Amino acid sequence: MPVYYGIKLKLHPQVYEPAEDTFLLAENLAVREGDLALDVGTGTGLIALLMARKAMFVLGVDINPLAVELARENARINGIKNVEFRLSNLFESVEGKFDVVTFNAPYLPGEPEEPIDLALVGGETGREVLDRFIGEVPAYLKPCGTVQIVQSSITGIEETLRNLEKVGLMGEIAARRHVFFEEIVLINAKPSDCV
Repeated sequence: MPVYYGIKLKLHPQVYEPAEDTFLLAENLAVREGDLALDVGTGTGLIALLMARKAMFVLGVDINPLAVELARENARINGIKNVEFRLSNLFESVEGKFDVVTFNAPYLPGEPEEPIDLALVGGETGREVLDRFIGEVPAYLKPCGTVQIVQSSITGIEETLRNLEKVGLMGEIAARRHVFFEEIVLINAKPSDCV
């Protein structure tokens, strides 16, 4: 069983396996002691489980039922109790407000055909899921909460920063990593009156 950052993970062929984009987020998490955190598109649950080390409570959601089951199993394997995993299409099954919301966005253009594609395919242009997330996330942020988005340069970083600004969030590139033919960036955003 592979171990990432001290967390043992069971993997599943239909659930996105942690990769460079996951690691970029894992190494730059904005979560602080006592925070309430939300991990959207939780996959194996790795990011949620890492945040649970500091956070008071973490909610991990995923649209893929196989991912939700796997993340629950991974929490059990690691004995992590302050985390809950739920089936949810972005924020559909989420209520409340959070100090930190993380999202490793799908970015390939196209339509998902099998469960694993939900982690990778972001709609016709590759941006649909990300743009919906940006439009909805402010309602789930505590005052001065932080949104952390991982995305590929393929999907248009400037467009993400502009769309964040439209909903009152100021984003900046907090970290970047070059992988093959693309750059993976981590964008941290906060309400404009908190910057």
